[in-house]
Amino acid sequence: MNTHRYKPLNEQIIVITGATSGIGLATAMRAAKEGARLVLAARNEEELKAKCEEIEQSGGQATYVVADVGVNEQVQRIVDKAVEVFGGFDTWINNAGVVVFSELQNLPIEDHQRVFQTNYWGVVYGSQAAQQHLKTREGGGTLINIASINARMPVPILGAYSASKAAVKAYSDVLRMELLHEKAPVEVTVVMPSGISTPISDHGRSYLEDRGKVMPPLYDANLVAEAVLTAARKKVRQITVGETGQASILAWSLFPSIMDRVIGMALPKVQSSGKPKLPSDNLYTAGEDGHVYLDDERHGLTISPYTKARLHPGIPLAMGLVAAGVVAMTVMTRRR
Repeated sequence: MNTHRYKPLNEQIIVITGATSGIGLATAMRAAKEGARLVLAARNEEELKAKCEEIEQSGGQATYVVADVGVNEQVQRIVDKAVEVFGGFDTWINNAGVVVFSELQNLPIEDHQRVFQTNYWGVVYGSQAAQQHLKTREGGGTLINIASINARMPVPILGAYSASKAAVKAYSDVLRMELLHEKAPVEVTVVMPSGISTPISDHGRSYLEDRGKVMPPLYDANLVAEAVLTAARKKVRQITVGETGQASILAWSLFPSIMDRVIGMALPKVQSSGKPKLPSDNLYTAGEDGHVYLDDERHGLTISPYTKARLHPGIPLAMGLVAAGVVAMTVMTRRR
């Protein structure tokens, strides 16, 4: 019977969609440093080629596929490329996503549909293609779907995005159940980032008076990359990256009526950047990629004790044991 087996990153072939900016790019560069062989997918061929060359110049191995994840046939090309170049893959990361800043009543239906075509159907197409391959691969593999805290705490201005990410989480949870029932050698992880310091706001289309903005505080994209790659090498069912996101989800679940009013009043203002709209976006075509961070400057919180503790449960236990030891030694010293 084929059973799932986690491997060190330097023994893995990893597929990453949306690999030319933000979380996808941060994950790709971190995975390459760890020795993983990579299959990078996005719509921007120039940046895909440049990142693969950068990885190879540093001694890594990477190939790329130009693909729109909202088109099933193009997603299949990613699988075909992975098999052709590396003989398959061990981990598939569904990361590609788009955003539109708009009140729902002002959002054109075709744009609303496009958000779902990329964010939801892109995950469905990727998950279907990945699981079919991983079921037949010796040792199985891992499927990692990038959702958002908005999957569990929807917000105004990002209504379509929130709905698409809620659909991603629900789909992933049900897929996990079905794979468990089938006893398939495929693990499913859902990663839900808080606000992250990526170029997503500059890439997003805006129907506001100005350019949209991700609600602060923001976390470093590398925190998400760490969470994703931890899930690639050990069991992580679900992880929220950032304590502010987890706190917001908790407040929403405990006080929904109050949070309706607070978020409905505060969020539209907070998500307004005050900057003029940009002439282009990446909703239907590839945008200006190649950067992990907004304005290409590293910023955002680089430490998240909550995320670290969730990914490595032994850390709080070890800290507790050390603290207990210090207390015990102090008491014994005083008694002497």
